[in-house]
Amino acid sequence: MKKQQGFTLIELMIVIAIIAILAAIALPAYQDYTIRTKVSETMVAMSAAKLAVAETAQSQGVLATTIADNTAAGYAGQATDKVKSVAIDKGVITGTTQNTGAKVDPILTLTPTQADKDAPITWVCKYTAGEAKHVPASCRTKG
Repeated sequence: MKKQQGFTLIELMIVIAIIAILAAIALPAYQDYTIRTKVSETMVAMSAAKLAVAETAQSQGVLATTIADNTAAGYAGQATDKVKSVAIDKGVITGTTQNTGAKVDPILTLTPTQADKDAPITWVCKYTAGEAKHVPASCRTKG
């Protein structure tokens, strides 16, 4: 009898099936990860607006909930490939994403709160469009 050499067809098919199962699990997870990465670019753009609101609150002595728009806060938002817009309205910062690959591009909002004029400003992040799995963990509250 000859000694068996190489792989049989069934062994090769089992290996291919295992690879297909692993790919079916890994690809959607990777796609969600890349969308979250693109959405996080909007959070970075919103941090400049947070600074503008905080500086205005510092100079006025109160939380800048009366800031009508970006100009009043001294903020000029920059759109990028992934950031459609960042806007300030009464201190609330809204970041709109684009080209993220999600079915619905997420929209994030940062709402400032301040107990008194000497207290630090705390920010509450929520999303108003898109899916929770596509936004940063700190923004997974629908609002």
